[in-house]
Amino acid sequence: MYLVPIAWLYVTVMMAVAEANSPNGTLLGAFMTFVLYGAGPIALVMYVMGTPSRRRAIKAREAAERAESPASNQPDAGGHAAADPVAPVREKP
Repeated sequence: MYLVPIAWLYVTVMMAVAEANSPNGTLLGAFMTFVLYGAGPIALVMYVMGTPSRRRAIKAREAAERAESPASNQPDAGGHAAADPVAPVREKP
């Protein structure tokens, strides 16, 4: 999964080196080439591609929190489950 971003960063580093070494090039131009063609787009793509795994991690953390507090789900003397007044009520889709 990381092979394409690494390869693209390599290409943009080489573009920046070529920009810096050209007779009309500058270090500022090389830096901007690397940031605007390489690091910026790759950071955006990797963030978007990582969204499903972050969502799964959040759901797993919430499930673990629900599993850690079984006392709040125990029925009271009347047979009703005790409700947590602080926790928001979530509707299932």
